[in-house]
Amino acid sequence: MIKYMLSLCLLFSGIAYAQQEAVKGKAAYDFLLDTMNYKKEIRSPLLIFLHGKSLSGSDLNRVKRYGVLYAKNRGIEIPSSVIIAPQTSNGWDPDKVKDVLDYALANYNIDPSRVYVCGMSMGGYGTLDFVGKYPDQVAAAVAICGGGSLKYANNLSTVPVWIQHGSADRAVPASESKKIYQAIKKADPEADAKLTIIPGGTHGSVERLFHNNAIYDWMFGKRKRVKS
Repeated sequence: MIKYMLSLCLLFSGIAYAQQEAVKGKAAYDFLLDTMNYKKEIRSPLLIFLHGKSLSGSDLNRVKRYGVLYAKNRGIEIPSSVIIAPQTSNGWDPDKVKDVLDYALANYNIDPSRVYVCGMSMGGYGTLDFVGKYPDQVAAAVAICGGGSLKYANNLSTVPVWIQHGSADRAVPASESKKIYQAIKKADPEADAKLTIIPGGTHGSVERLFHNNAIYDWMFGKRKRVKS
């Protein structure tokens, strides 16, 4: 019985990894694509994950070391969606993230009203900068232990964003998240923006946020009004 259960675990684990494929040379960033729950006859939400500086480079397997794909591969049930995890070697460029999004919209049956973005550290900055430059493209975003460009505050005030940061973060101070949150609320006091400061949270420990359902339930509960 134990051997049988182990075989089943290995089988399903293999299926999960087999459906996380590397896509190279198709968009401005190479990326890992998870289509395990994708059915082409059904419009699917899209979740984009932007990694932090430590996962930068040209080895896409690094992108599975923490974050959304890491959590999914460890058994977290993320709502049915296409998941894209691009990789950068030198910071996040909003225009290049947009190119990855455009590729997904052109090649998969994606619901354009349900595009979600999340990121950690450098990816937190990348998330808010992408959403800030292209607010009409995103239904909701989560930025963890990062910050954002204040010039995008007005645009960010039009998109639901959940900003989270550890109070004991020594790599990126929580003041970075507080600044962009305050700028969003100054632009529009009624903006659908949340700021959560995690008591005692460090730069690394907040990765656990990807391993519970709260951020996914919150994002996937939002829908963007798409112009016809």
